[in-house]
Amino acid sequence: MMDSAFAKMGFSTYTPSSIACVMKDVPIFDTPVPVRVAADAPFVTAEQFSALISQLYEAAMDPEGWKPFLETLRLQLGGNYASLIVRPGSADDVGLIVSAAGDRRDLMPNCPKISMSPFRSMPTDRIVTVGDVMPESEWRASSYYNDWCKQLQVFHVMAADIVTKDSCVYGLRITRPEGAPAFTKQERAFGSMMLPHIKRALNLHLSVNQDRQVISLYSKATAQLMVGVVILDQNGNVLECNPAAASILDMQDGLKITGGVLEANYANDNRKLQRLIKDALMHTQVSRLSMTEGMSVSRQSGQLNWGVVVQSISPDEWTEGKQRPSVAVFVRDTGGKADPPVKLAQQLFQLTPAETSLAIQLANGLSLEEAAEALNIRRNTARAHLRSIFSKTGVRRQTELVRIFLNSVAWLGNK
Repeated sequence: MMDSAFAKMGFSTYTPSSIACVMKDVPIFDTPVPVRVAADAPFVTAEQFSALISQLYEAAMDPEGWKPFLETLRLQLGGNYASLIVRPGSADDVGLIVSAAGDRRDLMPNCPKISMSPFRSMPTDRIVTVGDVMPESEWRASSYYNDWCKQLQVFHVMAADIVTKDSCVYGLRITRPEGAPAFTKQERAFGSMMLPHIKRALNLHLSVNQDRQVISLYSKATAQLMVGVVILDQNGNVLECNPAAASILDMQDGLKITGGVLEANYANDNRKLQRLIKDALMHTQVSRLSMTEGMSVSRQSGQLNWGVVVQSISPDEWTEGKQRPSVAVFVRDTGGKADPPVKLAQQLFQLTPAETSLAIQLANGLSLEEAAEALNIRRNTARAHLRSIFSKTGVRRQTELVRIFLNSVAWLGNK
């Protein structure tokens, strides 16, 4: 049935035997691979091209999508392997190769033979084949082909090195065994047509991944500063929370999420919170300037109230009227204990471990006597540590020490 479907599209099939690239323990498979033979029929239909491009841009958003795209590209070009060399291997790095091989095993990324490949240092952003790199006789006589490619039945190669906007180089490789026909001009033209799309997708992938890393860093920073962030959509429903907010809401001590809506436990607090959220939502509809309001939320536990700030998120022309982040609610536990990384605090203030531990206790609101008891040290020892801390930090009062300690970047380090 698969063969007849390929025939209707102008393809015939051949059956390769054991074909691999940098593999181990590879069994023999008999998998039909489509090969273009009818010169007068279209090489690719609009539907096939649309499906291929769709998979490509899915891959740009999610790294897991590269393999399905390469598999479709492999079948379209009648190859036994289609690979994207993300990072070539080296003595210190096994590298990363994403490959599609039908029923065969994937490529091993850290093969030492790759360094012998003649498809290195090629002109970038251009499709080449073996004949562009060297004559066929030289290819057959090369140790690279005889010591590795021949036994793995890799003979025909279509390759391109793609350079992205940040100067990263990605290698695209499609291969066939010797028994298959060489890549035709039409197939090379198709590969050349795909290159700009692949390059755009790689650039998009880099941008999306960079944005995700930066957003993750911002989220961790706010969490380290004990600031919870709850993002609401244009209907006031919760879109997402950062880890600090999730921890606060899990306690259900004054604030909670009910049916996807952020609420305060006490009726008076909840009425005020919902009014602030409603005002912020209305503000986004009439102004592109941000509106910021604050309130205090009582806690059933009797601990210090939550400090809550509600801020509107103005839309741009592309997101107005669509599902989008519309309100940010910031929550901070003003009475919670801080726990910065001790090593980082030591480095910032040139303190000893004992002095750092005392400074953290003082920053958490303890008196010198209470801090000494908590650390199980004598009061005189605590006073000696405090004098040394004053000398190293240049402060004269304990309240000033607490202020500079709480305002330092020590809290942003990973624990």
